[in-house]
Amino acid sequence: MCTRLLSSLSSVLSSPSLPFSLFSLFILLVFVLHLWRRGGGSSRARGVPALPSVPVLGSLPWVGAAGLPPHLLGPLFSMQLGPHFTLVVNSYDLAKEVLLTRGRDFAGRPKMVTTELLTRGGKDIAFCDYSALWKSHRRLVHSALSLFGEGGQSIFLGSVGSRAFDPSAAVTRAVTNVVCTLVFSATYRRDDAELKEVIDYNNGIVETIARGGLVDLFPWLQRFPSRSLTKLKQCITVRDRLLQRKLDQHKGDGGVDPRDLLEALLRGQEGQKSEVISDDHVLMTAAETFGAGVETTSTTLLWIIAYMLHHPEVQARAQRELEEQVGLERPVRLSDRTRLPYVEAVIQEGLRIRPRQPGPHSPHGHPVQPGTRVLVNMWALHHNPTDWPKPDLFNPRFLDGRGGRVSPSCFLPFGAGPRVCVGESLARLELFLFLSSLLQRISFSLPPAGPVPDLRGRLGVVLQPPPYLVVATHQQHSG
Repeated sequence: MCTRLLSSLSSVLSSPSLPFSLFSLFILLVFVLHLWRRGGGSSRARGVPALPSVPVLGSLPWVGAAGLPPHLLGPLFSMQLGPHFTLVVNSYDLAKEVLLTRGRDFAGRPKMVTTELLTRGGKDIAFCDYSALWKSHRRLVHSALSLFGEGGQSIFLGSVGSRAFDPSAAVTRAVTNVVCTLVFSATYRRDDAELKEVIDYNNGIVETIARGGLVDLFPWLQRFPSRSLTKLKQCITVRDRLLQRKLDQHKGDGGVDPRDLLEALLRGQEGQKSEVISDDHVLMTAAETFGAGVETTSTTLLWIIAYMLHHPEVQARAQRELEEQVGLERPVRLSDRTRLPYVEAVIQEGLRIRPRQPGPHSPHGHPVQPGTRVLVNMWALHHNPTDWPKPDLFNPRFLDGRGGRVSPSCFLPFGAGPRVCVGESLARLELFLFLSSLLQRISFSLPPAGPVPDLRGRLGVVLQPPPYLVVATHQQHSG
């Protein structure tokens, strides 16, 4: 959330409608000063270190990409995000308590303007508040997703050759195509109009959510004209129209075995008795699969490629393992996964070194008032030098002395407990199939005299690598 708010503030201050934006900020300042005088800026957790806080921005000037290294802030600290008092968990021990030991106590989700729009009032999995309906919905989705896995092999980058290109569009297109196959059994050509529509609305949602942090802190701002909020609503309309059309088609089909996620959810919907899983729940689950599946998977792949350009020896070792264990004649299959521990270690290191954003979730010995927001700082957990020696070094370290796979308990890229990502298993399988299939056939290198990718990241819904150029050439036999 902090990165979204910083991105939002930056876009406001650089907007062509700056006079109106300044007026909005003035109104915001008056409102927050009123809250401040009522005690909204004081720490509400005794003994917990607190970041400095100022009116309007709260603690935002002290957080973000240029802030203090998280391990220097201690295992637990507090900050003020507008009117919201927030606790940040920086250590694995406290994260384990919040996510696992007392996971149900902290499994709730705050209502926010953008997520309410995205999910039709919380009818998805990620942003729905903890309830009996949510648990029933989650069980249904978990059962549906467990039916799928194979299918990531037939990917196409389309820019293999000697010319340098930005891989982001090609990777996003390939991942989106696979997700479309998973969700509603559609496979598209590269220039298909419907595929472009899916990519455009998904990109639009990601971009506007990244700039929409202020309205989530101060919901009354939605009363004022906002180009970001207008664009978000337009993208949601396009998304819902397409998914509703696919849902209607699936209701008229119906085979013996479910062929995709929509069909599996419709079957499960019919079998629900105690809790009502509506068509809205089905549609929002499909929409969430796009939002999480495309953005997280493509971003992780782009980070891994960027780091391999910095460390070509990692790419060479992974390709050597693929050639020895699979060969170049047939596609990689899920059954090959246990024989490719180094490829798996590369994926895990990519998830560790550039984790997903912290998620809202009280920690040991500190009473927490209702309404307090708790963030488990996955970046801090995965960059703690005590658990991860040289944490900023890309090193596929998830191997034991004999080259077998290991996964430390402090490695939580998909969270843990009741709110663990329901698509974790599927996401891991898709990442494996994508990366192994790419490295089996393609070698990535820097363009002649080209700079290495910037690894600092861009603020957004997830931390994205800045654009970079790469040359992709066909993989050749080492012998």
